Amino acid sequence: MTLTTQQQILIEQRVTNEAKSTGAAYLIWFLLGGLGVHHFYLGRTGSGIAQLMLFIFGWITLPIFVGAFLLITLAIWVLIDAFLIPGMVQSHKEEVRRGLTSSALIMSSS
Repeated sequence: MTLTTQQQILIEQRVTNEAKSTGAAYLIWFLLGGLGVHHFYLGRTGSGIAQLMLFIFGWITLPIFVGAFLLITLAIWVLIDAFLIPGMVQSHKEEVRRGLTSSALIMSSS
């Protein structure tokens, strides 16, 4: 079963309304990137927790020089994230679109 044009238009409107903003993701990345907050915003909780743990343990263990390696790793990861944010936002949009499409198909088949 396929969706009508009207259903597809409604889904795309909801995707636009519910999707995360690239600009907001970059702003959060710029201000709180080392804490992984941009990952939490984009629904990537696991990697957000990993970045937060690297930050915390990096600063705690900095006096014994282990923290330097953790913080350098975190800095590289956050820098790479700057290039990955558009893909993360697009991935989130696709998740929202899939969920809405499957819901619409279920509703139209009943």
